[in-house]
Amino acid sequence: MKKSQTLLLLALFSLGTAHAQKKKPMDKKQEIEQKVEQLLAKMTLEEKVGQMNQYNGFWDVTGPSPKEGNAAIKYEHLRKGWVGSMLTVRGVDQVRAVQKIAVEETRLGIPLIIGFDVIHGYKTLSPIPLAEAASWDMEAIKKSAQVAADEASASGINWTFGPNVDISRDARWGRVMEGAGEDPFLGSRVATARVKGFQGDDLSAPNTIAACAKHFAAYGFAESGRDYNTVDIGNATLYNTVLPPFKAAKDAGVRTFMNSFNILNGVPATGSSFLQRDILKGKWGFDGFIITDWASIREMIAHGYAKDGAEATVKAVKAGADMDMESHLYVAQLVKLVNEGKVDIKLVDDAVRRILRVKYELGLFDDPYRYCNEKREKEVINSKANHEAVLDMAKKSIVLLKNEKNLLPLKKNGQKIALIGALANDKNSPLGSWRIASDDNTAVSVLEGMQQYKGNTLTFEKGADLTVGKTTFLDEVVFNTTDRNGFEAAKKAAASADVVVMVLGEHGFQSGEGRSRTNLDLPGLQQELLEEIYKVNPNVVLVLNNGRPLALTWAAEHIPTIVEAWHLGTQTGNAVAQVLYGDYNPSGKLPMSFPRNVGQVPIYYNQHSTGRPTNSDNNVFWSHYTDVEKTPQFAFGHGLSYTTFKYSAPKLDKSSYTKGEAVKVSVDITNTGNYDGKEVAQLYIRDIAASLSRPVKELKGFELISLKKGETKTVTFTLTDKELGFFNNEGEYLVEPGTFKVFVGTSSDNVQETEFELK
Repeated sequence: MKKSQTLLLLALFSLGTAHAQKKKPMDKKQEIEQKVEQLLAKMTLEEKVGQMNQYNGFWDVTGPSPKEGNAAIKYEHLRKGWVGSMLTVRGVDQVRAVQKIAVEETRLGIPLIIGFDVIHGYKTLSPIPLAEAASWDMEAIKKSAQVAADEASASGINWTFGPNVDISRDARWGRVMEGAGEDPFLGSRVATARVKGFQGDDLSAPNTIAACAKHFAAYGFAESGRDYNTVDIGNATLYNTVLPPFKAAKDAGVRTFMNSFNILNGVPATGSSFLQRDILKGKWGFDGFIITDWASIREMIAHGYAKDGAEATVKAVKAGADMDMESHLYVAQLVKLVNEGKVDIKLVDDAVRRILRVKYELGLFDDPYRYCNEKREKEVINSKANHEAVLDMAKKSIVLLKNEKNLLPLKKNGQKIALIGALANDKNSPLGSWRIASDDNTAVSVLEGMQQYKGNTLTFEKGADLTVGKTTFLDEVVFNTTDRNGFEAAKKAAASADVVVMVLGEHGFQSGEGRSRTNLDLPGLQQELLEEIYKVNPNVVLVLNNGRPLALTWAAEHIPTIVEAWHLGTQTGNAVAQVLYGDYNPSGKLPMSFPRNVGQVPIYYNQHSTGRPTNSDNNVFWSHYTDVEKTPQFAFGHGLSYTTFKYSAPKLDKSSYTKGEAVKVSVDITNTGNYDGKEVAQLYIRDIAASLSRPVKELKGFELISLKKGETKTVTFTLTDKELGFFNNEGEYLVEPGTFKVFVGTSSDNVQETEFELK
């Protein structure tokens, strides 16, 4: 009897345990996967294809519905549940109105994901991304993305088409302003910071937005720097230079990718299974979704890769493009293609599953209107805290290229200063390109910033207008090349000044998408104005506003002080003034090499050695130019301070290491100048002999440190297999034994070296 009771109790206990285990709540990821599958099972083929369709905003959604034409067709698609996402719809009223149609008028009520190009801010603008990369300050860059996400999400947006993680070595390409420059190590760190800034720790929080790593892949290597052009690179460059920032973004949890406009190995990226299925979704295990760039499925016809829209659709779906941005081909073709057996329904299901997963992660199914809070929109947009954050980012982005006469910092009292250049009084250009939500003329101008310092006599003369005609996001910028009427007034002001500050460079809309250049000079009459002013007063501080590296040969030779101030966004003038007057000691470093002339482009520090790198035989037959040095004007990593820093020789903890063992490299850095300051200590390596030729230098570590005047700090870098290896042409990661040089210093061309053996 006792045995029977024991067996009964054990059986009841087992049942209770099983019941408890059965009732154990699923984790959030499992719950989302279950909900995705349940919803997918309810969807018609048309509704599934609809989730793969993204439309641009096509009517005033708070007004009457369109009754005819293309807009009426799109509106009907929206009401049927045949639209998964919309872009460029912004503002709480607009987003709520369009979301209400998707949620309350369609059969299944699947919410829209609302996308927007939040590239370097929403209303309150940070510096352009290339400028932010010059800070080498990952916390500041992360904070900048947080500000952008905070404002965009307050305006109803829940998805940004950023970060751009394209590596580019060609300043002619206008979109260098959107990326982090020429180096994959720095680019990977910036990609991680921006993804985490946009997405935060909880994607369902109402102040975060889904990020999108773009453009996958190799868009930054467009031939001759011409936008949308052909890309033809080897696998060594693809795996070691192009892909690492994308992998870093994926590892940081980025939820979407955007493919690129270019071909690679003869195949448009939108139709590349190699990129999208083999690498991204296969080898890397990415479980978010891929969106095409604008109409890039349809553009495969122009590439000569598809004969018509139906074939382009088949190739895009099979390659792994999950959502169609504005080609209108998935919604027009895909149902028929599936029914005809030309596209496997499993491919559609996979794409829809990925899209729904991200929507669930954003919390849109829990509350489709979670991003539609008018009170928050009013409180967050252009808040004091956001302006303070972008000002901090702007100051950290400024690079002091040259300061020979110590003209900077300016004295705060008793100086006569002439401020010259149309850009000095411009409140629109400093906002930069890709700021389509921001309001025009909302930047603090350099003139306004300098006027805050009352102790000096400040005189402003524009010298000449920079542009003529319209300067909008959609227009080509036309520069003034004839009207010099302001030259004499500018020269008179300069002649009587102690110091001349000249603000010159590119208009904010001269860089960005579609803004490729064959000249990298100062456009319009600016170079002529610079030389004329220099003749009457050589004490010139040149402040550059630009979205790409410029060729500054004459200025680098003649102008004593040059400040790279990029397009710094809303707080441009305050940031520039605080640096010029020494209230902020510049610490930025170049993320791209500046060429001596455009003929050197593409130019980059991490080049491969040729078989004839030096003039060892004292004749003409070596790798060089006959008319200019082959080195850049200003090298990658270059940037000065108002103080000076002295580096000790780098030290290793030993001279030989085994594979897998950490290599410790230390260096003492002393602030030897008269100001407190920050320095970016940089570590580079060279693998002397490998199965593939390795670059002459590769950035593998950097440390941003603060030093009071007279202070010394020891910086220790750690090199592991992750830093010492490389990818072969099959994409396999190798760490090979041999001799490694280690370089530590203040820029890529100002280092001290040591070496070790890896066994």
